[in-house]
Amino acid sequence: MKNIRNFCIIAHIDHGKSTLADRLLEHTNTVQVKDLQAQVLDDMDLERERGITIKSHAIQMQYELNGEKYTLNLIDTPGHVDFSYEVSRSIAACEGALLIVDATQGIQAQTISNLYMAIEHDLEIIPVMNKMDMDSAMPDEVEDQIIELIGCKRESIIRASGKTGLGVEEILQAIVERIPAPQGDPNAPLQCLIFDSVFNPFRGIIAYFKIVNGTIRSGDLVKFVATEKEYDADEIGILKLDMVPQQQLSAGNVGYIISGIKTSKEVKVGDTITHVKRPCEQAISGFEEVKPMVFAGVYPIDNEDFEDLRSSIEKLQLNDASLTFEPESSIALGFGFRCGFLGMLHMEIIQERLDREFDMNVITTVPNVSYKVYTKKNECIEVHNPSGLPDITLIDHIEEPYIRASIITRSEYIGPIMTLCLDKRGELVKQEYISGDRMELLFDMPLGEIVFDFYDKLKSISKGYASFDYHMNGYRPSKLIKLDILLNGESVDALSSLIHIDNAMALGRRMCEKLKELIPRQQFDIAIQAAIGAKIIARETVKAVRKDVTAKCYGGDVSRKRKLLEKQKRGKKRMKQIGSVEVPQKAFLAVLKLD
Repeated sequence: MKNIRNFCIIAHIDHGKSTLADRLLEHTNTVQVKDLQAQVLDDMDLERERGITIKSHAIQMQYELNGEKYTLNLIDTPGHVDFSYEVSRSIAACEGALLIVDATQGIQAQTISNLYMAIEHDLEIIPVMNKMDMDSAMPDEVEDQIIELIGCKRESIIRASGKTGLGVEEILQAIVERIPAPQGDPNAPLQCLIFDSVFNPFRGIIAYFKIVNGTIRSGDLVKFVATEKEYDADEIGILKLDMVPQQQLSAGNVGYIISGIKTSKEVKVGDTITHVKRPCEQAISGFEEVKPMVFAGVYPIDNEDFEDLRSSIEKLQLNDASLTFEPESSIALGFGFRCGFLGMLHMEIIQERLDREFDMNVITTVPNVSYKVYTKKNECIEVHNPSGLPDITLIDHIEEPYIRASIITRSEYIGPIMTLCLDKRGELVKQEYISGDRMELLFDMPLGEIVFDFYDKLKSISKGYASFDYHMNGYRPSKLIKLDILLNGESVDALSSLIHIDNAMALGRRMCEKLKELIPRQQFDIAIQAAIGAKIIARETVKAVRKDVTAKCYGGDVSRKRKLLEKQKRGKKRMKQIGSVEVPQKAFLAVLKLD
C-alpha cells in the first residue's frame, strides 16, 4: 500500500488539465504511441467537439523512482462550474490534488472554488504552473498569486507545459514524495466507496470504486449497503485506457466491479460495497447529496416513447449522478419528466447526450428554479414548475433562492460587469484587489436571474477575462408573479414562467413577438397573448392564410361575391372553434434564448 498514490487534477476551464494528463500518461508509458491523441481521456464525442471535459476519468499509471515501483491512480476532472459535482466525487476518492494554474491567465474563480473543496477533504495540494512555453506567460506574477492563495513556498511551485512536456518528471516525483499513501487496513472487513458508474449494454452496470479497507477477490459475494442487494463479483480490475481484469484488489486501490446488475436504481454513487460474510460495521460517509439549480420539463416528441425516455434518463443518471428527475404531465405536451440540472450548460449537454447515445429526440420546456411558496395557512410548498403554483388568493408570499457569486476580472471591466449584475437584481457584497489589476467582486443575486444567459453575457462584456463561480446562499422573499402565454385563449403550460414583477411586462411582450415569428400561419387568426392572472399585458396576432374564393367570379352581380365571402367567413369561424394550434419545437428553444 505504501507505493500507491491517488490524486486528481483540478483547475479552471481551459487551464490545460487534460493536455497535462496526456503528458503524464505518455511519460509513464501507460498509453502506447499508436493510441495517443490530444486529450486522450476525453472519450465522449461531445467532449472532443467542444474541447471541454464533461466527465471525470480515472486511469492507473505505473512509475519507477529510485528503483521502486509506484502505482499512481489519476482522476482528470472537469473545470466548468456546471460539473463541479464531478469534481467533488473525484476529490472524495483521492489523497492529493494537482492544482493547475494557467501562467497566461492567473488564478480564476473556479480554481479557488475547486481548491477550497480539496482543502475541506484534507488533500495534499501540489501547485503547478502550466503553459510556460507561451510567449504571454507571466510566471512571477502568477507565482505571487499562488503563494498568496495557498501560502506555499516559492520553490514548491512546479513550472510545466502540457504541450512541450516541460516539468512532467518533476510533477511525477512530487506526486510520489508529497502525496501521502492511502490509509487503510487490507485485512479489515471490506469497505469500498463507489464514486462513478457506467451502463454497458452487454455487461450491465459497471461501478467504479475506491477500496478504503479490506481486500476484494474475483468471485466474492458482495453487498451494496444502501440498497442491501447482494451480488457475485464476476469481474474486478483496474482502469487503464481499457479495463484490465485482476484476481484481487486491496485497500488504497481504485478499480471497477462487474456483477451483472441490470437495473440502474440498484447502484448509487456514494454507496459502500462490503462482503456478505464479513460486513463492515458502518458505511463510508459518502459525499453530499447534489442540489439541482435549474429545473426543466423534458418530454418525448412522441408520447409512445415515454417508457424509452425513462430508461434512457435512468442510464444517463448512472453516468451523471447530478441529474435528478421525476415524472410530470403537461396539457400541451403529455407525459414527461421534471429534471433537475446544475446549470444551463449541464442541461444542454444532457439533451445532446439523450439524442446521441439513446437516439431520444426531446422537447425541453422553459427552465426555472425552485421557489418556496408560503400560503396564508402558514404551509410551505416547494414549487419547481409554474403550473404547481397554488391559487394567487391563497399565497401569502414567495421566496426565491439566492446565490453568492464570485467574479474575478481585470479592473478595466468592473463598470460593465457591475451594471450587468445590478440589472439582474444583484447586491454588491464586497470588492477587493487580489493582485495587480485583478479584482474579486462578490454579489448576492437571485438564482433565477443568472440561469439563462448571465454567463454568456459576462464572458462577452469582459472579452472572456471574467471568471465566475457561485454557491447557494439561502432564500429571500420576492415579488414574483406567474406569466402565462395564451394561444387563442388557451394557456400553454409549457411556456408559462414565474418571474419578478419588474421584468414581467418586457418579457411578456418579447415572448409574444418571438412566437408570432415562429408559429406557422393557419386558416384562421391566432391570438398570442401574455397574461398575468386575468390581465392581458401583451398581444400579437398571426394573420390567417386566406384563399381567394372570389377568383372564379369574373363580372356579374356583387351579391355573388358577397355570398361566397360570407360562406368562407362561416367556415373560418367554425374552424377557429375546433382548430388547435401546434407550437413547433423551435419555438420552445427560441423562447429559452430570448435576448
